[in-house]
Amino acid sequence: MTLPSNISNRLRLPVIGAPLFIVSNPDLVIAQCTAGIVGSFPALNARPAPVLEEWLIRITETLAAYDAAHPDLPSAPFAVNQIVHRTNDRLQHDLEMCVKYRVPIVITSLGARQDVNDAVHSYGGIVLHDIINIPFARKALEKGADGLIAVAAGAGGHAGTLSPFALIAEIRAFFDGPLALSGAIATGGGILAAQAAGADVAYIGSAFIATTEANAADAYKQSIASSTASDIVYTNLFTGVHGNYLRSSIVAAGMDPEALPQSDPTHMNFGSATSKAWRDIWGAGQGVGSVGDVVPAASRIAQWRDEYEAARKRVLG
Repeated sequence: MTLPSNISNRLRLPVIGAPLFIVSNPDLVIAQCTAGIVGSFPALNARPAPVLEEWLIRITETLAAYDAAHPDLPSAPFAVNQIVHRTNDRLQHDLEMCVKYRVPIVITSLGARQDVNDAVHSYGGIVLHDIINIPFARKALEKGADGLIAVAAGAGGHAGTLSPFALIAEIRAFFDGPLALSGAIATGGGILAAQAAGADVAYIGSAFIATTEANAADAYKQSIASSTASDIVYTNLFTGVHGNYLRSSIVAAGMDPEALPQSDPTHMNFGSATSKAWRDIWGAGQGVGSVGDVVPAASRIAQWRDEYEAARKRVLG
């Protein structure tokens, strides 16, 4: 594993819980970290801006207390997602909070900026940048990202279209550093497959929407638990960037999933009130068919740990 040892040594399962728009909150992050995986949340979920500091205080103090009580089984590190696109008018404030509280991992999205990376490196943090293709991967590394998150076909949210096997293989041809894989992973076997393909860790989001800690409507959670891959719609209408969404939420909004108009990146907007326009359109990846129920995050992670060990034994004979 090419993750820094101070991170990899604290993982009980090689997983990063992806930052989920609106859904990820301190309760979910703490549950993920204390269960032994990296928990994360988008900085923009903490609204208004001063709430971000409250969240960071709560997470850091709670995890420190947990570690003091469990010295032989410490929590995993946590991460904060920063949207670095020019329309995010909160970026400077939110980055300053990450520096102040020495957030171990910062996940950057929708752009690559050296100044952001330098700020995180100033206190010893690492930056993982999510990408959907090789040009974006190379640009992120040129700007100083420490690692990459390969967002392959089938991932929830702003997903790419490339096969995970193709994307990982091409990245590993020129980069041997920290690498996470996202794309319809929702089982312990899928986590092992991500590693076998060349990733260090799996990057999982949709399955955590259907958890008791998640800040999601019950209908959203139940829709995740009852949907299959055929219920996922890929469109750029809602944010200007292509992503995967639950068909049921599109229908509930009065639209035809088979006849959605096209948008484009010029319509992207983050950090302002207009970004709430599609808050009832529910993102999800193609791995929803493996979710099945709504459970505490720790229970889901424990199930994956058992499945992961069973898959290893099956593969190794």
